[in-house]
Amino acid sequence: MNNYKIKYMNRIYKFFHIIFSIVLVSGFNLPATGNDTNIGLQQYIQPEDTSISELTGIVKDADTKDPIAFAHVVLTGTNIGTVSNTDGRFLLKIPTSRMDGQITVTSLGYKNLTLTITELQRIGNEIQLEMIRYPIKEVIIRNVTPYDLIRMAKEKIPENYGETPVMFTAFYRETIKQNRNYVAVSEAVFDVYKGPYSKFSDADRIKIFKGRKSQDVSRMDTVMFKLQGGPYNLFVLDIAKHFDKLFGPDYFDYYTFWFEGEVNVQDRESYVVAFNQKPDVRLPLYTGKIYIDIETIAISGIDFSISEYGIEYAPATMIIKKPIGMKVEIPEANYIVKYRYINNRWFLTYARSEALFRCKWNRKLFRSLYTTVSEMAITDMDLSGIVKFPYRETTRSGDIFSEIVSDFEDPEFWGDYNIIRPEISIEEATRRLSRRLQRR
Repeated sequence: MNNYKIKYMNRIYKFFHIIFSIVLVSGFNLPATGNDTNIGLQQYIQPEDTSISELTGIVKDADTKDPIAFAHVVLTGTNIGTVSNTDGRFLLKIPTSRMDGQITVTSLGYKNLTLTITELQRIGNEIQLEMIRYPIKEVIIRNVTPYDLIRMAKEKIPENYGETPVMFTAFYRETIKQNRNYVAVSEAVFDVYKGPYSKFSDADRIKIFKGRKSQDVSRMDTVMFKLQGGPYNLFVLDIAKHFDKLFGPDYFDYYTFWFEGEVNVQDRESYVVAFNQKPDVRLPLYTGKIYIDIETIAISGIDFSISEYGIEYAPATMIIKKPIGMKVEIPEANYIVKYRYINNRWFLTYARSEALFRCKWNRKLFRSLYTTVSEMAITDMDLSGIVKFPYRETTRSGDIFSEIVSDFEDPEFWGDYNIIRPEISIEEATRRLSRRLQRR
């Protein structure tokens, strides 16, 4: 590979890598998707009615009875919703005045299911979704290769995602776990200026509105491990905005692409294009699946990981510094991005990243496995009232979110509204905190 390509690839990694540093001053930034044990990622829209009822349950595959991770559970006709965790479990908080309404449950590749709330129990509901599979239609793809389809999707990005900016409200949460213990839990609500997809130079701007972190977590031993970049990193995962960061023209040929059929996404048919880096490419590239809407040729979602061929090269680009005498391996790094089709336009709606780091001192028995998860849900959007925040007020790639979030704490803000609810041990650690998002 020539020097130009090496420099180009290193620049690309800046947008997807995990920055990791240990001891005293440390920073760590990641993108991924994987095995978080949260009850569910909740969407935060302040209801007018302050009386709240809870609905809990599990989403399963109707045939296999396996849990369905990251299924959307939404109060029909509203922006109030949640996302199931990797065990399929969810918790949805609903204004009491809306308990005579319906919920809609959706997941990639499954039929949408709408249920009347009065049919359900308050706790322990088991919701089963039926899978949809479509054979590839020869007449549609006879003369189209997966390479052609991806290039078509890229060309239609301005048309599908918009040439005008939009304002988002989003909820963000990051956790760091050392072995089985959580050692950091931080979360925030923030406002987002989402730049147009036709103008890469008009970058997204993220401004923290309210935030908090838990002090009731285990202390790190021997090492200090932090996540750098925070919510900034998840917006960089917006593949439709940063397409060339994943499939840039200088290294498109480093991948193999193939069709894997069709699935249902939001009651719309989508092609599934799988990809993997070629075995002889010695770079930390990716493997995964891209979902391309058949009607609009838009990327409706992507699920990808660092490939088995590239994982051994990942530490060189993902770790910014570490102590002398420590060996760090990265067993896996995973990423999820989802979009939602609203009024003939696709919008970013969800992003998640997870990475694992195995640390071991030379000639010592000490070793630790760190698991980091960042997760974000877009909870509200506004096509008017566009406010482009001053750059000095925004979060940046070098920020360590857990260290700045305390500047945005407001105990009066958080109330009994939809939340990310982590596994029991973390729930106990953070149970004194509740949350509320007031629309401004």
